Amino acid sequence: MSHWRKEQHREKYFKQAKRDGYRARSAYKLLQIQERFKVIRRGDLVVDLGAAPGSWSQVAIALVGRRGRVVALDLQEIAPIPGVRTLQGDMTDLQVQDQLIAVARRPVDVVLSDAAPATTGVKLRDHVLSMELALAALAVAEEILHPGGNFVVKVYEGEDLPAVIHAVKMAFRRVKINKPDSSREGSWEQFIVARGYKGRGSSG
Repeated sequence: MSHWRKEQHREKYFKQAKRDGYRARSAYKLLQIQERFKVIRRGDLVVDLGAAPGSWSQVAIALVGRRGRVVALDLQEIAPIPGVRTLQGDMTDLQVQDQLIAVARRPVDVVLSDAAPATTGVKLRDHVLSMELALAALAVAEEILHPGGNFVVKVYEGEDLPAVIHAVKMAFRRVKINKPDSSREGSWEQFIVARGYKGRGSSG
């Protein structure tokens, strides 16, 4: 796809996000994943990792409805979102994980992670950082999900991706790789969509 067409594609979702009141066009990635895989249900408790600026949490709180809850976590401060509990911290920090568990007050139904590393511009390095972040999100999911829960995590293409997919498959019954239409053309991001968490100890 030409540079002009890529810019048109990006601009389309940017403008749509403005119209629909989302903080970022990444909202449509989760909406498209949800349309295809139905990972979130009404009444669910959802934890959104790497949530800033909060577009995925905006989508999630609308999907779970009044009886559901969303907890959003990021290293950066997240501006308040109606109905969403926001936390600031590092998801790899065990104390932060304990805080997540305390705030959730019960096992979680869905863990989302659209987190991305601070990119260096070196594709191999960025890929490695992405894989480390995805595995960190998986570790959090294994701590806080209830059996049967779902997990969505962003990853970057590269040589270590099969090992990450394998780790997810060890912990979940159904695993798919998806690239939503709203992802930038030429982007090497993909999403692992995992359903049916087997329970703690299943991947080890």
